[in-house]
Amino acid sequence: MTIVLLVMALVVVIMLLGVPVGFAFGLGGFAMLALTGLDPRFAMPAAFRNLESFTLLALPLFIMAGGLMKDADISTRLIAFTQSFLGRVRGGLGMVCVVCCTIFGAISGSASAAIAGIGSVMIPEMVKAGYPRGYSTGLVACSSLLALLIPPSIPMIVFAMTAQISILAAFLSTLIPGILMMIVYCIINQVMCRKFKGLTIAPKISAGERLGEIGRSTKHAGWALFMPILVLGGIYGGIFTPTEAAGMSAVYAVLVGFVAYKTMTFKGMCGNLKGSMITSGVVMILLFFILMVSRIMVTYQVPQAMTQMIFSVTSNKWVVLMMLNVILLLMGMLVDDVSGNILSAALLLPIAQSVGIDPVHFAAISVTNLSLGNITPPCAPMLYLAGLIGGNLPLNEYVKPASVFMLLGNIPVILLVTYVPGFAMVLVNIFIK
Repeated sequence: MTIVLLVMALVVVIMLLGVPVGFAFGLGGFAMLALTGLDPRFAMPAAFRNLESFTLLALPLFIMAGGLMKDADISTRLIAFTQSFLGRVRGGLGMVCVVCCTIFGAISGSASAAIAGIGSVMIPEMVKAGYPRGYSTGLVACSSLLALLIPPSIPMIVFAMTAQISILAAFLSTLIPGILMMIVYCIINQVMCRKFKGLTIAPKISAGERLGEIGRSTKHAGWALFMPILVLGGIYGGIFTPTEAAGMSAVYAVLVGFVAYKTMTFKGMCGNLKGSMITSGVVMILLFFILMVSRIMVTYQVPQAMTQMIFSVTSNKWVVLMMLNVILLLMGMLVDDVSGNILSAALLLPIAQSVGIDPVHFAAISVTNLSLGNITPPCAPMLYLAGLIGGNLPLNEYVKPASVFMLLGNIPVILLVTYVPGFAMVLVNIFIK
């Protein structure tokens, strides 16, 4: 086991040096096989078997759907619809950004898709209205995390598949936390906007004009608004499995783009499909190597050793949960949320179960913690992506406003999810158990 732990430490060092996560785990996996003398036929076929999953097929389909939705002009119409409700108050554009990322997350399940689809439109609009570019960029980066909490969530699919729990139950566990985080973000935005001088606010209009504006934007965005109803209604209504819903969302995006809105081109669709295949391939390579490493660590009883190590410090359930939160936050700073959730399900779930934590409850704890890692340096892929979308800004310009949303928005919700089980489990207990 000592060799396995030393190799894992080496994997962390390699990642900090800039080697992609998938290749770092690949090197670590083959090093473990060589140093421990294990037959590669022991670990590699098991990883392949885990990839041969109908459930896992939802991942590339949701990735593809996210790209197609941007080409179908769905994000622009969602923004116009939300702006008709919120755009005429001080700080309204910030709330529009938060709400649109939430709705977009309910369609794509991807934070990067939310940044590309919403951020590319909202950041220039907010800057034009007088918001600091750094603030706008930080807000988009943090709001994109809502796409990982509002189902369907790609990281949650990965966790559920690895832990062998119900995907539907896992989806429901982060729905209320995601909605609460959206509300908290909107409140923080309103408070922070008080110090911004010179914000441009759309002029007030009469109630009749307002209703007309809302009606026009609803009609304009009708096909886009039906998409989350189709995806989530199909899943929760028992009509589709999550995988079938992912396929339906991709087909629906193509139909809307070509037939309803006529904004999609064949060339653009082919480009999106190519990009989706590349992204899906990267994710599958990553999954394969992490699953291989996880099997080796389970063979050498690393999860059991970690459990004993934590229990040697304390056996108090609430303290153990705090230690798991710290481990997850640190893990989220080093690896992306997909690989982090695989490692969490393989290594940390047994520890949580040993103190009586329901696997679905721990899924919510894992995803809320690791989603925060997407915007927490040093890795912070979504934070850096938002910086690129926002005009290739220096990190110091948008990390401070992002930190405010993290500390006042994410951390309280993480603590609620962790220490108030009913907060995450209420919908699960109503609809599943």
